[in-house]
Amino acid sequence: MARKAISMRKAREILRLKNELGLTNRQIGSSLNMSHVTVGTYVNLAEAAALKWPLPPDIDDRHLMELLRRANGTAEQIRRPMPGMDYLYRELLREHVTLRILWEEYRKTHPEGYGYTQFCAHYKRFAAQLEVSLRQDYKAGERMLVDWAGDSIPGV
Repeated sequence: MARKAISMRKAREILRLKNELGLTNRQIGSSLNMSHVTVGTYVNLAEAAALKWPLPPDIDDRHLMELLRRANGTAEQIRRPMPGMDYLYRELLREHVTLRILWEEYRKTHPEGYGYTQFCAHYKRFAAQLEVSLRQDYKAGERMLVDWAGDSIPGV
């Protein structure tokens, strides 16, 4: 879900309170009636945009917004890598392959990558978009279907 951007007046106030008064993100958040996480996000965006306090007088609200958006774009480009979802889907069709195994392989190649929970959440979001259905039309009692997981029992 996309977040609504805060006003540039609040962004300036965040920078002022952080740099002039040295307040923590929680203190700034409570004084501006916003989340400390949002405050931290804007502080990080300002650092990524190399903005120093006090802001130069030639930076108006529109220019400040553009600088922060550009910094946000670079932050989005540095995202954690993720393997192709089609690859994960095909691998999961093979025997004895689980998301845990795929995640462990992923973390070996990308140690800075997503944790297991987020990895699974990304895959589940992808899998929810797949249309999976198998209609079988038959009269009740006409057929018997057996479903089990794992290997079959040897000798049976």
